[in-house]
Amino acid sequence: MKTTLLITGVAGFIGSKIAKKALEKGFEVIGIDDLSSGKKEQIPTGLEFYAYDLSDKSLVNQLPAKVDYILHLAGQSSGEISFDNPISDLKKNTHSTINLIQFGIKNKVKKILYASSMSVYGEVKDIPISEKQEALPLSCYGVGKRASEQYLSIFGDQLPYIIYRMFNVYGPGQDLTNMRQGMVSIFLSQALQSNTILVKGSLDRFRDFIYIDDVVDCWLKGVELNELKNLTVNLGTGERTELGDLVRVISRHFDQPSITVEGSTPGDQFGIYADTSLLKESFQIEQLTSLKEGMKNFANWAKSQ
Repeated sequence: MKTTLLITGVAGFIGSKIAKKALEKGFEVIGIDDLSSGKKEQIPTGLEFYAYDLSDKSLVNQLPAKVDYILHLAGQSSGEISFDNPISDLKKNTHSTINLIQFGIKNKVKKILYASSMSVYGEVKDIPISEKQEALPLSCYGVGKRASEQYLSIFGDQLPYIIYRMFNVYGPGQDLTNMRQGMVSIFLSQALQSNTILVKGSLDRFRDFIYIDDVVDCWLKGVELNELKNLTVNLGTGERTELGDLVRVISRHFDQPSITVEGSTPGDQFGIYADTSLLKESFQIEQLTSLKEGMKNFANWAKSQ
């Protein structure tokens, strides 16, 4: 019997990549996406697909009961957009998670893997941030993610979980048309389209950028390593990269775009990067993709589109 994965957000950047790799590894995949932001053409062939809004419990109850693992990546994934409609953000990010927890308990799912975010930490000191850091989110998005984490924790004795606090994921396949989500993809798209990069806030701000292939590998290891359960883990590289350095790395692949710095993004952190000690120990990771190599792959892909 093949192991069955229920992957939500399967039409999105990360969900579609995880589904494709899971199929290659021989898993059965059931994919869910309401297609509000994901693209149907990104859904890999060979899976069973449902265009469902997971905040609607009646639809969740119609899903196939034979599921071994839930990989929950669906949701509204922009801190900036979350301020536009906090109720919608709550439904997409928290109500959907509660519905899936109840589905998982009812159908004796072995484990749920959840896409949380570095946004739960809020403003932090300029040091590697560990999972023990108090979570004080600054955005509606971060609040919803933190609430979902706590619901998972409450029901962890009935449905084991892994919570991935994902840092800035980037790479081929990222949406170059969405200018309100994905720092790397926004900058790269601007360089490609207008040879100008607009940075909101200071170039001294800093982040932790992790390449998509490394993210996919960690998610599937969470399925394959049975001993990992009731775990909250940072999914980043542990590398501190200032936006000025990020822009320089991107610029190498274009005709030296001009840089403009102005404005800010509501609810955004000034700087954050991960303490990855727990990640490397738990998931047996020896090496992650460098920003230089990852950006080369991303830029080459973007130019070919």
